[in-house]
Amino acid sequence: MPVDPFDVVNFLPHLEKVARSAGDIALRFFNPGERTSAVVSYKSGGSPVTEADLLVDRFLVQEMRRLTPKAAWLSEESTDSDARLTNHQLIIVDPIDGTTAFARGDSRWAISIAYIVAGQPIAGVVHAPALDETFTAAVGQGAFLNGRQLVAPGRNTLASAAIVAPKSMHPALQRTVHNFILAPRAPSLALRLADVAAGRHDLVIAAPNSRDWDIAAADIILREAGSFLSELDEAPLVYNRARVTRGMLIAAPAPLFNETRALVIAASEGDPTYDADVGK
Repeated sequence: MPVDPFDVVNFLPHLEKVARSAGDIALRFFNPGERTSAVVSYKSGGSPVTEADLLVDRFLVQEMRRLTPKAAWLSEESTDSDARLTNHQLIIVDPIDGTTAFARGDSRWAISIAYIVAGQPIAGVVHAPALDETFTAAVGQGAFLNGRQLVAPGRNTLASAAIVAPKSMHPALQRTVHNFILAPRAPSLALRLADVAAGRHDLVIAAPNSRDWDIAAADIILREAGSFLSELDEAPLVYNRARVTRGMLIAAPAPLFNETRALVIAASEGDPTYDADVGK
């Protein structure tokens, strides 16, 4: 039965229920610390896709069309169509974000579902069933982890911040004046971003070429938890574009975003000793 997605208070529990059910499907094929029991094949670009990815994708198509029959569809594991570009509503999913981790028995993977209206996420769920963690958020309603509200981080300085970044940037970041703590990188980008909302990391820098299905649900979770996700142009991200790939991304608490952006730009331009406090 369709649910009014514009009533986000009542819609979000339905979205979470679908994500949890999708997680149960994936868990049937997940073996902690061991290879998956699912059949693994490879896409034309060489990235893996498992039997579980495809089953979860089919389930999500069915359930989300039941809940939001008027919404268009964008998924990592479904054929894209330009028809979605004229639709005001869009569901963006990654059936298993972190497929490589899933396939090798690493628990850091997630089901990611976002509901988009007029290019902006208004509800999202990032569900990590092997970790027993579920992030949820809806516009104006806050962000939650396993039912506990996530509050805006109190950090107002880059000094000793915990940062997740591409390995290629580590030398430059270590030579700054900020004494960054280089934190481990989760295989799932959705989880990496959600961990900023949870306060586990302070900053995340993601290399270019992520896709909208990697980030859309985490985006609304970050926004509702007082953080910000953007490319280097600093503009709020817009979804349901023809191009689904992204440039370099930064996730940071709102008070630190401009400093972090300046630091990343300077480091990428070959000035690894740049002090954002001077350059802002």
